[in-house]
This record gives sequence, structure tokens and C-alpha cells, in this order.
Amino acid sequence: MFYSLLFQLLAALAAAQYYEGYEGDEPMLRGAPPRTAPGPMLRFGCSQIVIERLDPLVDPGMAPSSHMHQIVGGNAFAASMPTTNIAKLGSCTSCHFKEDLSNYWTANLYFKARNGSYKRVPQMANQFNDGDNAGITIYYTSSGPSSATAFKPGFRMLTGDSTQRKSDNLGKKMQQCYRCYTAENWGGSPYSPCMDPQLDTDYFPKQPCAGGIRSNIIFPLCWDGRSLDTPNHKDHVAHPVGGPTSFPIVNGECPSSHPVKIPQVMLEVMWDTRAFNNPDDWPEDGSQPLYLSNGDHTGFGQHGDYVFGWEGDSLQRAMDNACYLRNCSLLSPMPPKVKNICQVSATVKEDLDAWLDELPGGLKGV
Repeated sequence: MFYSLLFQLLAALAAAQYYEGYEGDEPMLRGAPPRTAPGPMLRFGCSQIVIERLDPLVDPGMAPSSHMHQIVGGNAFAASMPTTNIAKLGSCTSCHFKEDLSNYWTANLYFKARNGSYKRVPQMANQFNDGDNAGITIYYTSSGPSSATAFKPGFRMLTGDSTQRKSDNLGKKMQQCYRCYTAENWGGSPYSPCMDPQLDTDYFPKQPCAGGIRSNIIFPLCWDGRSLDTPNHKDHVAHPVGGPTSFPIVNGECPSSHPVKIPQVMLEVMWDTRAFNNPDDWPEDGSQPLYLSNGDHTGFGQHGDYVFGWEGDSLQRAMDNACYLRNCSLLSPMPPKVKNICQVSATVKEDLDAWLDELPGGLKGV
């Protein structure tokens, strides 16, 4: 309790010192791609708040949960999170816009050495997110101003399947993917995730990646208009009638069962695999050595969780007014030195950086 209060106090003091008059590098992100679509597209970084075995959606109340996660967003994150307005439960956020106290999380990535031991692969700040403490880059997109209905307080959802071990064969409409950067500083192509099977795969790269690996997870964009959640955290959302859409082409008619179009959320994680690129450390048979923390050796089991926590109607206003990237005068940006202070004290105490005989939770790779 003491450390939680201390973090809140430090965050408040930092905000008072640094936030006043801050404008960041808005309205333009240096080197960002030109705008090519009419709809709004928020893109912003959220720094790490904690890495631990908690999952308030799949394993509510369990500490530890079944596998390790990396979490970003508001400091209301906990083993159990009520279906309520979590924006009112938190006091700070690690996200770029101080109005966003949502939580976003994914499985962690691990490297398995020839001797059978595992080590967590760290993350790194994404392009244009200099100063962030690793974390996740968040996207919200829609087909045009006022075309999407923002989520309601208490809303949460999950996408992907941690048990999946084969491809959905979606081609240019992949809903989760990996890109192997061929050189430092996002060498190759840093844009348009999951749209080019020549650059992206829905399985782990089979070769060392000199600049690290980018992974993306895309959520559905249609909602039933009633349920804030369902038992499997999926049935209240759906893809358009024609199936999944490519990012960020968020068109398509929603089915009658899920008639409300919501912003398309995408998570983007940068895995810093550069320390694990020595071929002498890879399996002797030439296979790839990466595992998700849920035990997945293929990459097909990548999944993401989302608990909505924007203050008031701030997200709706941003989507109605075609905000682009971090250029949004309706929202309040925070510099990394402020948002990086927001953290959650780990409930499950584990050594996050040691070499391990097995994945956290005793999971075996399959």
C-alpha cells in the first residue's frame, strides 16, 4: 500500500512539474508516414506498468495466473477488475494521452537455448515512441469521422487463442502477425502490419532478425451493442459480414447480431531479439527458438486483452474529429518522463530476467 501511494504521489508531482505547457512533438511525428486515409487513426505508445503472471479476464482473482503477461496502461490493473468504470479507479496511466487509463496486455516472448533453458526476450521502444519504457503501441482506427461508437465503461474483450497451433490462412487479412526486421532501426519496412505475406507471417520468423521482431494483434470492429463482456470475452464482438478486414482498412458491414461499429484496436509490440541472434545458440536442427509465455512454439497462439478505461467521452471525441497518430488537440499528451513513472507493484514475485529451466508457471513448449 505504501509503495502504491508513493507511486501515485510521484506521478502527481512529475505531472505538476512537467505536464504544464507540454506539447510534445505534436502536431507532426518526425519521419511519420503521410496521411492516406480519411478516417481517424490514433497511434500512441504506452509504457510498461508491470510484467507478471496476472490475467483479470481469463484467470480473474488468480495470483499467479497460468502464464506471464506484459501489461500497459492505467494503474488500476489487478488480479480482479470489476466490470465498472476503471478510469475512476486509477490515478495515473503509462499511455501517451492522460485520458486513457485502459489496460492492454499480451503474452511475453521467450528464447530457448540449446541447453533447454529459457530467457525472457525484452521489449524496446517503437518507432516514433522515443523515451518510452518499452511497452505496447496502441492504435484506434475507424473508416471516417463519427463512423464508430466508442466503448462503454466496463467494456473488455480478448482476441486470439492461446491454444491455437495452426494458421487461419487469412493472407492479407491476418489478424495477428510478426515482421522480422532485417537491420537496425526497423530495417526492411516498418509500415502496414499484417497486410503483406511477403513481409509478415502469422508464425514466428524462422531466421534471426537483426533489428528485432514486431508483433501485431488486431481486435474485431463490430459489437452487439449490449454486452460489456461475455464469459469467453469474445462473443459480444465480431468481424464484418465479409470476414476480418485488413489494417487500417476498417470497412465492411457489421452483422445484424453485432450491428454497432466500434473503433478497431490494434496492439503492436517490439521484441528486442538482437541479443539472441547468434546461430550457435539456436537449435542444432535449424528450427527457430522462440516461445510465447503460454508455451506456444509456433506463434499462432498470440493473443491480446483489452479493458476499456478512457475518461468520459474523450475517445468518442477523438474518433469523431479525425485525430491522426498523436496529433489530437482534444486530448492531453504526456512526455515519457511523466508516463514512465506510472507503475503497478508486482503481486507475484518472480525473477523476470534469469535463465529458467522452464517457462514461468511450469509450462512446456508445444
